[in-house]
Amino acid sequence: MAFEIEEATIADMQAAFASGELTSRQLVLGYMNRIADHDKSGLLLNSVLAINPDALFIADAMDRERETSGPRGPLHGIPILLKDNVDTGDKMPTSAGSLALADSYAPEDAFIVKQLRAAGAVILGKANMTEFANMMTEGMPSGYSSRGGQVMNPYNISTPTGGSSAGSGVSVSANFCAAAVGTETSGSILNPSNLCSVVGIKPTVGLLSRTGILPLSNSQDTPGPMARTVTDAVLMLQAMAGYDDRDAAMGGGIGRQPADYTAFLDKEGLAGARIGIPRDYYFEELTEEQLAIFDRAVGIMKEMGATIVDPANIATARSIVYSTVLLNEFKASLNAYLAKLGPGAPMRTLKEIIAFNNEHQAETLQYGQKTLINAECHSSGTLTDVRYLRDRESDIRLCKEEGIDATMKEHRLDALLFPADFGSRLAARAGYPSVGVPAGYTKAGPPFGVCFTGRAYEEPTLIRLAYAFEQATKFRRPPSLKSFID
Repeated sequence: MAFEIEEATIADMQAAFASGELTSRQLVLGYMNRIADHDKSGLLLNSVLAINPDALFIADAMDRERETSGPRGPLHGIPILLKDNVDTGDKMPTSAGSLALADSYAPEDAFIVKQLRAAGAVILGKANMTEFANMMTEGMPSGYSSRGGQVMNPYNISTPTGGSSAGSGVSVSANFCAAAVGTETSGSILNPSNLCSVVGIKPTVGLLSRTGILPLSNSQDTPGPMARTVTDAVLMLQAMAGYDDRDAAMGGGIGRQPADYTAFLDKEGLAGARIGIPRDYYFEELTEEQLAIFDRAVGIMKEMGATIVDPANIATARSIVYSTVLLNEFKASLNAYLAKLGPGAPMRTLKEIIAFNNEHQAETLQYGQKTLINAECHSSGTLTDVRYLRDRESDIRLCKEEGIDATMKEHRLDALLFPADFGSRLAARAGYPSVGVPAGYTKAGPPFGVCFTGRAYEEPTLIRLAYAFEQATKFRRPPSLKSFID
């Protein structure tokens, strides 16, 4: 195949399809070869958990459709990986990385998967992830699952991948797919995007449907795209968008979503923008090297015409402490999801999963299951726990109303700018959107990025800012994928 697959954008692929240089079948085979060379041998990145057995058949169908009636749109014939908590009603299970759910087959596609298929995307397979989106236990490394093993960072295998969408981030960065779907509850898209030098869009909760996604938190979960460029991430976002009346969270977005998110890909998007930097609290863990990368990014934004409000501190930042919301919502959400899988499902409750793990400890409990047990034993599953109710109110007030909303209003901001994913917990509890973009690399190899955060349904503004910064800098460079032995 003459087509250069490494770092190819979706537009590059469509141009090659149109010229006859490339077919979807060839592209799927090209990615499968890269996965064989670098994910399952070579560096053993271990980011891809399963290949769709029908991927080549779907690619053939898309090639034939292109010949007979033309492409459906920009994702026609494009190979996509899904995080392993996203349902597919096909021959692949949805396990969230758990051996207990290794034989759990969904009755139908998740809503966003139906949208992707309708757009012509080829579901290439499932990406490995931190088991149960890091609700398995304490002390387990990000990117580890009992079913899939440990995902490795392609820039430096001795550094973390971030989680829980580790496989999605690594597979995109290492060019094992055109783009991927991740999910975020509190940093699970933004964290691996930062550490894998890719673009991650964490949407407003309710912008994209959660129906058919194995849940962690009803109030904070959202799927989102991960890609090598802002444009490709936006194309994914556009394809997945659509109203789903089965997800109650979507009602708040009626009339607040643009018809076309690509309209906000503006190279001059930073000109005149007001961007605030919450210096207090969020910069305490930065190394001097990381701080230098961040400050360089801020300088570039100034040169591009942005007004930088520094500091634009969040008054509640140090008041946002441990919350029981996730622990309580996990049990309730997971049990509801499992109950809908039907009588043939291998697991019907969180309690059954814990029992399975106890019966197969050598395979499933390398790091234990403390968090699963805590969720089962220390929450009612009815969301009536006093601490839960108070924590939910506190999260909304401190993160949203007195946090992001108050700071942006006070300083008349278009967005907040955080180093890496350090503001992800704040935005997650508020249910607000963020876009992470590569900003450089440390000497040891691990990437470092910046993250634009805004209020609900302000994705168009964040896309405009992120795209302008990306186009002016183009900091991303692919990992070499060469082992130290080489």
